[in-house]
Order: sequence, then structure tokens, then C-alpha cells
Amino acid sequence: MSGTPRPSFGIMTAPSQVGYDDLVRVWREADEVPEIEHAWLFDHLMPIFGDPEGPVFEGWTLLAALAAQTGRLRLGVMVTSNRFRAPAHLAKIATTVDVVSGGRLDFGIGVGSRPHPPEARREYPAHGLPFLEPAQAVESLAEACTVIRLLWTAEEPFDFHGTHHRLTGAFARPRPVQRPHPPILVGGRSSATLRVAAVHADVWNVPGGDIDDVVRRSALLDRYCADIGRDPASIVRSIHLPVDTGRPDAVRDAVGEALEAGFRHVVLGLPAPFPEGVARWVAEEVIRPSAG
Repeated sequence: MSGTPRPSFGIMTAPSQVGYDDLVRVWREADEVPEIEHAWLFDHLMPIFGDPEGPVFEGWTLLAALAAQTGRLRLGVMVTSNRFRAPAHLAKIATTVDVVSGGRLDFGIGVGSRPHPPEARREYPAHGLPFLEPAQAVESLAEACTVIRLLWTAEEPFDFHGTHHRLTGAFARPRPVQRPHPPILVGGRSSATLRVAAVHADVWNVPGGDIDDVVRRSALLDRYCADIGRDPASIVRSIHLPVDTGRPDAVRDAVGEALEAGFRHVVLGLPAPFPEGVARWVAEEVIRPSAG
């Protein structure tokens, strides 16, 4: 229908159970495929699939390296765990990546891992990190979004005295390349997180799977936007869908359902280990047929 924004497609390469050279290969290939507009990593400190003692790279450090290896793709972490890093520190990290990439960062953030699966929960005691209970974790996320935005935009040093985060004389230079700041993507499906997205998000992302549930979550976000007087259409709807290279029809069907439901930002999770030519395969077998 006229006036409907065209969809954008991206890839997700989980930086786990794979080598750095493989990640560089896929991102460089994707950077040369115009149908792929954005690329993402996840934010886990230990594997959440496959060998529990296998390799996993730290997401933001790797994102900076891949930003320097690419020139076109928008890029981000889907999504940063707010439980892993203090917000002022994270704002500085994200600014650095935006500068390295020449202004291509999409800033993804969420509450962080839920208590399940246990493969995700174990990250916290293993790294000496506290695990806030869900209600407190969502409160912390809302404060973090406020602090990060202030650090990217404030002209003068400021104090912030929240329940979970306290800053005195906070100030950040350099600024991000993108003004007033990189787009903020909030990821999550809980009603509490959707309230945070209604206030702070330019993009909201949800894992796919049950399309009926995803549609209900999107409608709930609409309602929360209306409650605060925000136009729901100002938040782009994003969905993450897994790719099975052996079942391209099923992937195309899932993409079609998402597009029909109003999701215009589609992130295709690539299988690890990454097959040779997988970025071009995604463009030819999934994106072109779906976008056409």
C-alpha cells in the first residue's frame, strides 16, 4: 500500500562457536550485497548454544573490529545486556564504535538475559556480575537509556541520581558522529520492557517464532505509546528470524508473515558455522523473493 515504508533486511552472526576469520568473511561479503542493509552481533559472555565451553567473543569489541572491516552496512549489537556494563561506560563504547564506523551504529539495548536458559544465567556469577531481578532490571534499563542519551547530547556536565545509577559531573566527548545520537533499538517482549521502548526506542526488536504473540506485543506497544502521547508509527518494528539454509521456503514464509504483520526491519539469524557464500544465498533465496 502507498505510504508503507519499504522493508530493510539485515543479518545476525552470533559470535559463538565460530572463529574471527569466519565472522570477517561473512561481514565483508554482506557489505558487498546491497540487499543486506544491516548486520548484528549478540551480547553474551559465554556460549548459550553448542559446546558450553566453546568460544564466544565479546560483542562490542568485536563490533568495533568489524566496523573497521566494512564500509556500508549499518551495524549493532542485538541487543546489549544492560546488566553487563555501567551506562556511562556503555555510552563511551558506543560512541567509539559510531566514530570508527563513520556514523553507522544502531544502538541496541535490552534488559539482558532472563533466569532461563541456565546457559545464559551462568554468565553472571562466572564474571562476578550481579543479576538483578526482573522488575529492578527493567527500572535499571529505563535509567540507563536516559543516562546514555544525556551523555550523547548534554552540552554541560550533569548529575543523575537514579535508583540504580548515580553519576556526578557526567560529561562525554567526543560526541557520536550521528546527531543528535545513533538510533536506539530496544529489544524485548515483556510488557515492562515495552513500556521502556515506548519512551526511548526508535526501533523495537522482538524474536520471531510465534507470529500471533509478536502481533499482540506490537499492539501492546501501540497502546503504551498512546498512553504517553507518542505516535506508535514513530517506532520501527523489528523482528529476528532464524535462517535454515535447508528450508528456504520456510524462511521466506516466516519473512512474509512478519512483513504482513507490519514488521519492516527484518534480521535474519545465520546458522553457525557459516556456510560459504551465505550472505549472497540469503539475498538470492530470501530477501529478493520477499522484497519483490
